[in-house]
Amino acid sequence: MESDIINLRKPKATDGFALHKLVERCAPLDPNSVYCNLLHCSHFADTAVAAEDESGELVGFISGYCPPARPDTLFVWQVAVDARCRGKKLGQKMLLELAERLAPKGVQYIETTITPGNIASEKLFAGVFAALSAPVERSVLFSKEEHFAGLHDDEVLYRAGPFKLSTQNS
Repeated sequence: MESDIINLRKPKATDGFALHKLVERCAPLDPNSVYCNLLHCSHFADTAVAAEDESGELVGFISGYCPPARPDTLFVWQVAVDARCRGKKLGQKMLLELAERLAPKGVQYIETTITPGNIASEKLFAGVFAALSAPVERSVLFSKEEHFAGLHDDEVLYRAGPFKLSTQNS
């Protein structure tokens, strides 16, 4: 990217198709249907963040939701960062933006699942959890044998929190 100017904002329904194309460019992320991406950008906009470059192109996205039984928790479903923007901590900036936006609504925990060996995701979340001074617990949420018939690696749940924003620390 020639410019590093990135705008972080709440997504809107018209981002759904662009999100679908972004995820296609971010292998090995699991693609969802365009319709599912439309729902992420509309029904779940409050718990998602879109990153666009100066030209308005979607170059990053985090989709998430608050599980109904745990409204104090943001579950991060997917993090997508265009290859042109990697190595610039865009994923971390997006996730911290979400934490800051959701903390006043009572969110104080962040959860995600990471497949063992996904070093990029492990580093991203470790950096965010450290920035938030959030203790982390790990456990297998979905096991290779029990949930994936041996065809997919375990999905390890990372639960971090309660977190502290830098503004809360002062």
